[in-house]
Amino acid sequence: RGNRARLIRIYRKYFDLITAGRKTIEIRVGYSSMRHIRPGQELRFVCHNESCLTKVVAVREYRSFDDLFLSEDWRKVNPDLQPSDQLKEINQIFGRDKEALGVLAIEIALVK
Repeated sequence: RGNRARLIRIYRKYFDLITAGRKTIEIRVGYSSMRHIRPGQELRFVCHNESCLTKVVAVREYRSFDDLFLSEDWRKVNPDLQPSDQLKEINQIFGRDKEALGVLAIEIALVK
């Protein structure tokens, strides 16, 4: 491939959802490095010694995790957890202080 895929580390349960095609929206906070992600770009999600290649379909920005879950289909983030439980998990991963950087919903599709 001419363009190199960006590597993104991810927890096992989310990795498994992506590889199964059940998770098509990845949530990240607005770190400057994440703000460079654009539609059409390839992302390689990595968990331990496994990886899967995806292509960015869209990137949408929100002020908070709450705003994101009001606008996005929560089943595309994690079909196994209700939105309130997803919010608890996300706050444990990122913390409320990181939320102030903005929240990104990165819509992805598996590359076969």
